[in-house]
Amino acid sequence: MSLDAFLTEAARLTPENTIGGWLGKVHTGDCLDLLPLLPQGSIDLIVTSPPYNLKNSTGNGLKDGRGGKWPTAGLIEGYDGHDDAMPNGEYIEWMRDVMHEMMRVLREDGALFFNHKWRVQGGELQRLADKITAGFPVRQIIIWRRSGGINFNPGYFVPTYEVIYLIAKPEFLLAPKANAHGDVWDIRQEMRNPHPAPFPIELAQRCIESTNARIVLDPMIGSGSTAIAAEVAGRKWIGMEVSEQYTQVANERILAHRRAQ
Repeated sequence: MSLDAFLTEAARLTPENTIGGWLGKVHTGDCLDLLPLLPQGSIDLIVTSPPYNLKNSTGNGLKDGRGGKWPTAGLIEGYDGHDDAMPNGEYIEWMRDVMHEMMRVLREDGALFFNHKWRVQGGELQRLADKITAGFPVRQIIIWRRSGGINFNPGYFVPTYEVIYLIAKPEFLLAPKANAHGDVWDIRQEMRNPHPAPFPIELAQRCIESTNARIVLDPMIGSGSTAIAAEVAGRKWIGMEVSEQYTQVANERILAHRRAQ
């Protein structure tokens, strides 16, 4: 093969060309069905916030200590398309299956920002995300101090933060000067969002702009915040969402963002 032919073939096989049909869209379906369709090493960065499995919790401030629940806490109803009340063992196994697929599609210089929440179960703190990420290359845990929170239980203080696991492939590096952000991020929650657990655009944007990623994936994109953040940052993106309702919400928010530009 001549050098010109080699360079032409190499250009054709860039991630943008191998997954071009995926880019800039929210694809409806279970991420465990969709992720295997992506080529290995085709994604630069994954930013995602999965369901926390909160509905089966005995604490978390969604209950009042007498068996009642705070009626305005939307998360007690789960999500459209996902009950959020799996037995913990099944939930961990499911999330680890997703984790394996996410790591497969990442490039060797890629990374995953994985948002989760430590919670109370049976009166004790449960860190399910530690079990989900066990054995994966967790490089750092970032504290997202979101301000505010729900706590209807007098047994513990109002929770005001969540965690983001930075899980990185061997060659991953932050963008220049991004390390100055530190590992505690003060970013307020989004209040005007139809999703019961909205991921703030500003938070997704911080993750994305802290890297040199060209293609960003969110396999559980919810209301579309990661897609909007990627467009603000000038990056290409792929979204996946099991719920047709949230897919519609995400598409409407993305379209509204584009019209506002």
